[in-house]
Amino acid sequence: MKRVASAPSPTLVRHLATELSLLVAAGMVVAFLGPYETAERPLAERMAYWLILIVGGGLFGIAIDEAVRRRLNGFWPRLAAVSVLMTPPIMGLVVIVAHLMFGAPLAVFDLPGLAFQVYLLAMAVTALRQLVLAKLEPAPAPAGDGPDPTLVFRQRLSAKRRTAALIAVEAEDHYLRVHTDAGAELVTARFADALAELSEAPGFRTHRSWWVAADAIEDVRWRRGAGEARLRGGLVVPVSRSQAPALKDAGWF
Repeated sequence: MKRVASAPSPTLVRHLATELSLLVAAGMVVAFLGPYETAERPLAERMAYWLILIVGGGLFGIAIDEAVRRRLNGFWPRLAAVSVLMTPPIMGLVVIVAHLMFGAPLAVFDLPGLAFQVYLLAMAVTALRQLVLAKLEPAPAPAGDGPDPTLVFRQRLSAKRRTAALIAVEAEDHYLRVHTDAGAELVTARFADALAELSEAPGFRTHRSWWVAADAIEDVRWRRGAGEARLRGGLVVPVSRSQAPALKDAGWF
């Protein structure tokens, strides 16, 4: 298949614009509040200082969160992990920006104190970001007048996930790993049987061992003869050459 350059999906563009706007707004609020002895500085200086720190630190957090969210689904574990991991690089950013703007020494005399201050701000901004982005996640399509096309397949799941939004089904030997917005679950079944039970459900087989729900797809990219689809919740699945035409016909790339 000829390599096709893919443009960012509307969902991805909307998310990026929202995140940048959120970071700028948070930086302005913190600048007006003037915490950590910055209230003595002129407003213009505070504004520049905090926008650099909040936006720059937020970009560190976004990069870290994109890696963490594929391993941690829970809100609080993910929030704690991201906040801890983004604290060291932001501490370095604080020292550099304070030195360049205010002539502060390139040294940290109170390392625990700075780490605690940065951690609190990192946790606050990260929590706000996760809550806002959760509101942007597409909701499951409302049920119509007809029967649910996934109903038969859902009977294989535990009660906890039977009514959750279906994201993807992954084949693992003689098992299926079913990904939902309530977490993943391993069930005993053949992939062929799952495909048959989901034949009327809106979705795509993206690979010989993957089926994904249509409304869970956020972005699809194709590079050098191979592709990948990014799904709701941060899950990334492969797109094989043989399964790519269906996604291409649907306008994903």
